[in-house]
Amino acid sequence: MIRIVTDSSCDLPEEVISRYRIEVVPLTIRFGEEEFVDREQLGADEFWHRLTTGPVLPETAAPSVGRFQQAFTRLVSAGADGIVVMCISSKISATIQSATLAAEQLTAGVPARVIDTGLVSAALGLAAIEAAEVAAAGGSLAEVEAAARSACDRGRIFATPDTLEYLRRGGRIGGAAALIGGLLDVKPLIAFEDGRVAAAGRVRSRKKALAAVLEHVEEQAGNISRLCVIHSEPVELPDFLRDLAGVYPGETMVARFGPVVGTHIGPGALGVTYLVA
Repeated sequence: MIRIVTDSSCDLPEEVISRYRIEVVPLTIRFGEEEFVDREQLGADEFWHRLTTGPVLPETAAPSVGRFQQAFTRLVSAGADGIVVMCISSKISATIQSATLAAEQLTAGVPARVIDTGLVSAALGLAAIEAAEVAAAGGSLAEVEAAARSACDRGRIFATPDTLEYLRRGGRIGGAAALIGGLLDVKPLIAFEDGRVAAAGRVRSRKKALAAVLEHVEEQAGNISRLCVIHSEPVELPDFLRDLAGVYPGETMVARFGPVVGTHIGPGALGVTYLVA
């Protein structure tokens, strides 16, 4: 069976990772001199507590080559006869460099294909799920790789952070830099284009920003094959999910931004990731 490997920026809930047998290689989070392995030494609850109550802005670091080698060894030992690795966009992380080196050094006779998804967060996660389904159905390495690349091409993100300050301070603001400045009550809308954060507009209030996300889903609803609401615990989440059910009748996964993306998106963010049909 072909197995899927991704990294911990995917923001998939643990039960989803287990259900689809996706192997997740963790990035590292640093709070000053303290360093933690994502999901192993630092869970989402502790991360958000540290971020919102502490004085130190965290930083993220790509996994080592050894981390990917360990993951590949586990999968080969479990009977994998091919591996497809789906990494966070190379334009915002060096993760794919470690994955590529590990794949080149794989000597077990099992082929590994490494993909720069150009995505992040649950958009990456949804693409990994789609590839994992093809693998579970008995797809060949070529078929699973093709499914993974197709899903990546169809991945979309549309969200409203409560502030752009975390993206700015973390150096990941990309094309959304144009949204900084102006009136303090302006709320940004962001997307992900060409592997980077991009500006998608700005509105006058938080209420209008959330309405814009709903409107975006409603406009795209007929063209969405998989949808995930992704958030960092905004107070408006229950109301948003209720309203979303009125504009999108399909199944919706709900996931929380983890430490990797949370470092840059900050608390109070809310948005959607999806794959177009």
